Amino acid sequence: MLALTIFLATLTLVIWQPKGLGIGWSALAGAAVALGTGVVGLADVGVVWGIVWDATFTFVALIIISLILDEAGFFAWAALHIARWGRGRGRLLFPLIVVLGAMISALFANDGAALLLTPIVLAILIRLDFSPPAALAFIIATGFVADTTSLPLVTSNLVNIVTANYFGVSFTRYAQVMVPVNLVSLLATLIVVGLYFRREIPHRYPVERLEAPATAIRDHQVFRAAFPLLTLLLVALFVTARWEIPIALIMGSAALVLMAIAGRWLSSGKGHVISMRTVLGNAPWQIVLFSVGMYLVVYGLGNAWLTAWAAEVLAWLAARGELVATIGTGFAVAILASVMNNLPATLIGALAVDQVQVAPLVRELMVLANVVGNDLGPKFTPIGSLATLLWLHVLAGKGYRISWGQYMKVGLIITPPVLLATLIALALWLPVVSAP
Repeated sequence: MLALTIFLATLTLVIWQPKGLGIGWSALAGAAVALGTGVVGLADVGVVWGIVWDATFTFVALIIISLILDEAGFFAWAALHIARWGRGRGRLLFPLIVVLGAMISALFANDGAALLLTPIVLAILIRLDFSPPAALAFIIATGFVADTTSLPLVTSNLVNIVTANYFGVSFTRYAQVMVPVNLVSLLATLIVVGLYFRREIPHRYPVERLEAPATAIRDHQVFRAAFPLLTLLLVALFVTARWEIPIALIMGSAALVLMAIAGRWLSSGKGHVISMRTVLGNAPWQIVLFSVGMYLVVYGLGNAWLTAWAAEVLAWLAARGELVATIGTGFAVAILASVMNNLPATLIGALAVDQVQVAPLVRELMVLANVVGNDLGPKFTPIGSLATLLWLHVLAGKGYRISWGQYMKVGLIITPPVLLATLIALALWLPVVSAP
């Protein structure tokens, strides 16, 4: 009960975010109480840090890359191209925006997609004078796809990195399994979200109001470097997978290269367009504190009773066959994520799967179902993922407030079919790629 009370109090602070405290210090406060009361020990700090450090610094590097590219006009340029490709047809623009969100989520993580794409889409909607219901349809789709298509690469979601590191899943193996599964998730998202908002999507929009994409580019040096750098980054992640080099090292190196280009380090800063001080100031350093603090609180909760209870549930599911084990694990962790946030739920799911004695194939299915459930399941509620909380914060700052009731009305209808389709795809595809 003490561990549960500390967790609930910490989660309340993280969601509430009292002025000046932030999610990082809130989580650390909970961790300090857990340490002080003996719910966790000093040895647990090292264990938790070993689990989260690579994911945390990878995420920070990804966001720095994303912020620099955003300042250079890269994402606005891409969004304006997408809006023009819609050729004034709302029902073509809608899936194009969803696909753009999926691509940004895959390459720059779900939090990057929520942080960067949302204000750009809002600006385009205002420019095109969309009605409030139509604007809401595009806004919800943007926020939804940020999580549902964050499956394909290890780096597409903090959940993916933590899980891959914990179970030793290589970057290549992960992509081999999850890229096709992510395509199913994207297709299911397009169908379900499109059907849900079919009446709100406008038939036509004034494409002539849009600026030329080239006008969005602010830093041409960074823009020209973007595609080669991102290509090299992906190649490096696949090539180095066999040597188990920390992803944070590779991602951090790419971030440093882009910072050097944007900051004009070779010319002592002469002619720079982007302020590195602003970019670094906007980087999510609070996530470092949050990762250590929140995971430590959850680790204590897991030690107290939650991990053992979750392992019993997963063992029961595993005994019912591969399909039931996959779907059951995915939905179980999705429900857990929706009430306690997906980052702590990922740790509980990983610890629980690690305790279950099953065949290797069923184990891998449950490991990856834990990923799917924690990537997609958070869309049930606003507190399910940091990406959703960040998305709602960005919207509120732009004058668009979505109540919890509005959000859950959509999330509870849209999420289950997409989650089910994705888990079935995983259960069918993994045995195929695992066959000798």
